[in-house]
Amino acid sequence: MLPQLSCSAHKAEKLLCFSKTSPSLSRDGDLVIGSFLTLYSVEVGNIRGAEILFLVFYSLLLRWMHRNYQQVLALVFAVEEINRDLNLLPNSSLGFHLYNAYHSDERTLESSLMWLSGQGQLIPNYNCLGQDQPVAIIGGATSALSIQMGTLVELYKVPQISYGPFDSLLSDKAQFPSLYQLAHRDSFLSRGMVQLMLHFEWTWVGLATTDDMRGEEFLWNLRGDMVKNGICLAFTEKIPVSERRHSESQDMFVMRIIQSSVKVIIIHGDTDSLMILRYSQPIHVYLGKVWITTSHWDITMRPQRNDGYAFHGALSFSHMSNEIPGFKSFLRTVNPVLYPEDILLKEFWCSAFKDQEKLENQGQNMCSLNASLEALPLHIFDMTMSGLSYTIYNAVHAVARALHEMLLVTSKRGSVRHGESWAPQPWQLHSFLKNIQFNNSAGEQVFLDDTRSSEAQYDIMNYLFFINETEVLVKVGQFIPNAPLGQDFTISKEAIVWGWFESKAPHAVCTNSCGPGFRKLPREGEPICCFDCSLCPEGEISKQINEKHCTKCPEDEYPNKERDHCIPKDITYLDFKEPLGMTLTCVALLFCVLTALILWVFVKFRVTPIVKANNLTLSYTLLFSLTLCFLCSLLFIGRPTTATCLLRQTIFGVVFTVAVSSILAKTIMVVLAFKVTIPASRSRIWLQRRVSNCFVLLCSGVQAILCGSWLGISPPFPDTDTHSQPNQIIIECNEGSVLGFYSVLAYIGLLALGSFTVAFLARSLPDTFNEAKFITFSMLVFCSVWVSFLPTYQSTKGKAMVVVEIFSILASSAGLLSCIFIPKCYVILLRPDKNTHKNMHKK
Repeated sequence: MLPQLSCSAHKAEKLLCFSKTSPSLSRDGDLVIGSFLTLYSVEVGNIRGAEILFLVFYSLLLRWMHRNYQQVLALVFAVEEINRDLNLLPNSSLGFHLYNAYHSDERTLESSLMWLSGQGQLIPNYNCLGQDQPVAIIGGATSALSIQMGTLVELYKVPQISYGPFDSLLSDKAQFPSLYQLAHRDSFLSRGMVQLMLHFEWTWVGLATTDDMRGEEFLWNLRGDMVKNGICLAFTEKIPVSERRHSESQDMFVMRIIQSSVKVIIIHGDTDSLMILRYSQPIHVYLGKVWITTSHWDITMRPQRNDGYAFHGALSFSHMSNEIPGFKSFLRTVNPVLYPEDILLKEFWCSAFKDQEKLENQGQNMCSLNASLEALPLHIFDMTMSGLSYTIYNAVHAVARALHEMLLVTSKRGSVRHGESWAPQPWQLHSFLKNIQFNNSAGEQVFLDDTRSSEAQYDIMNYLFFINETEVLVKVGQFIPNAPLGQDFTISKEAIVWGWFESKAPHAVCTNSCGPGFRKLPREGEPICCFDCSLCPEGEISKQINEKHCTKCPEDEYPNKERDHCIPKDITYLDFKEPLGMTLTCVALLFCVLTALILWVFVKFRVTPIVKANNLTLSYTLLFSLTLCFLCSLLFIGRPTTATCLLRQTIFGVVFTVAVSSILAKTIMVVLAFKVTIPASRSRIWLQRRVSNCFVLLCSGVQAILCGSWLGISPPFPDTDTHSQPNQIIIECNEGSVLGFYSVLAYIGLLALGSFTVAFLARSLPDTFNEAKFITFSMLVFCSVWVSFLPTYQSTKGKAMVVVEIFSILASSAGLLSCIFIPKCYVILLRPDKNTHKNMHKK
């Protein structure tokens, strides 16, 4: 309870009291509400407490904040509405005392104490107001003002209703038991702003916020939502609460914001705390930036009329609220003529409607007293009820309804006798305020319990400032946190007007996006939004922008040149129709025909000495096997099938073994022919034709066993090679058992090495019956080809392996044919004179 000292002549002294610290505006009533609203700023730093009483200095230092006058009219409208309601506070009228809230903690505390005492001098526990003592106060456009006022007001248990933005710090009832908040919570504001950033793909933004608990809470929530969505804060400027003044700052934070290359900047805070941004603003320095603000920071309020250029195109999250019936009509009718006793209204009117040049020359007699508030530009007055005005309207109704409930309870108890005036004490109102709940005239539910405060819903407004210095706020979207996912955030890109030099949304990123075909590589020591772009590795793609990882194409597909999608691979194999296949086929058939011709020559001239002298049967066997060698190369050409995969290596191995073993047998026969010269010797049995034939069969049988084992254990099969060529699927034969394949080659190599060794040792025998020299050369060619084949075969993939093997088959077979039989054919066909017994005996 506020202690009071009786004034002996209350009415006489009332004028004296208020001459020292009278409210800016008062309305008499049986019950009075005190209100502290920010109507004008006074630079109080150079003025001491007593000096503020001198009206000359006061008027020189006064600076009107015209847009805030709507809050006064909301207060007046609510009081008049309540007084007209016969069902609310019957037989009692509601009045108010209006005081200015200063932008100084010291002055706020001083003015609160002056209000409590009712004296211009600061006299604690003294009250000159008597029954005009307000039962509650509405004040605190900012958390700082609410705390400063609450510190003193709490001593007297006077209910204080804060109409500023919701602050969780003020919900601490242990610290502020007499303070109530009406504003909606802004818990999801950061989420709405992040959705806006995601919509326009902004990942690199700045933040300017107040350096207090409310700013810290918003920063914490914003940073958490941004991290979840891959957005980064380029910088964070925390503006000290001590900078809460309407003057230019000496701090360098404004220059840091100006010089930053960041194109999108969030401003979070109330108008009073961040007004310094506007007063410290050099001309047009903010051009080229997009600002995201809230309605708590009134973007239209500024020191100079033409200071709106820099914020043209800004986006503001404004609290969504229903329209109060009759308020706009009330604003249209308000003027100093209708309220002649309202000196404050006349001062506001003259200040708002004045022409600066006429004011300087002719004083304030030029005021248009019959003008309408609708004629004022937006930066001076807004006909749409602001969020703060809406809260003040609800606060007045909340107090009135609490008083009404208290009056009903008091009347039932008989505490108020008929004819007596009712003068409730402020502390008695708390129990009724805590439980108050009602629907306002706009149909919205209102209650003062902080724990039941609903979450705010937002209209997204686009601020436009035109060249003719007119301005407007246009709704371009909305954010409703409790709506279903996907329907909570909506915005119209086409309706948004961006800055002066932008025709579309700015590109607010630290690094340009990595397009399809690239992946992001983070930069060491920098935020995740700053990265380098690297081309996807071979065989991988990325279809979306800013992919962290590239994905591999399926085995049957390969990346296109841009590496942003996969293309089906071409199926390929060594085909008869392609040039290389046709060439190899023709070569194989040519040598096959040549071998057949040589065989025909040997058959036709089989009775000649040169043919008979070199084991006719082995020559036929060798020529026939060479024909098959040339033909078996054709099994390697064409689309591999199960049959061709099973046959080509085994047939190759067997026929080459027959050929090489025939050569080995011929070589051995030549050596034996010169070693076994005694006619009756038993050793001549080894010179018989069937021995050489058995030798060939034996050697070939061993190879057949090896091939049979190979086919039985792990046979070759058709397979696909998707790795050798990035854009092709090669159909090939998988050899099954590598050991089996190399065993076949090793056995042929062993026979060839044996043939070469024996032929090399027999090269010096008489030339008449000796073909050892030709065999030596042929085996040298044969061994050279297959020794070169092994490393080449190992180092190639796909079709190249097949081509290497075909070439080795053709080259080695051609080498044997050329070195062994071409010289004989030369003698048979071109030098028949040397193919006689007489000529041979001469040699």
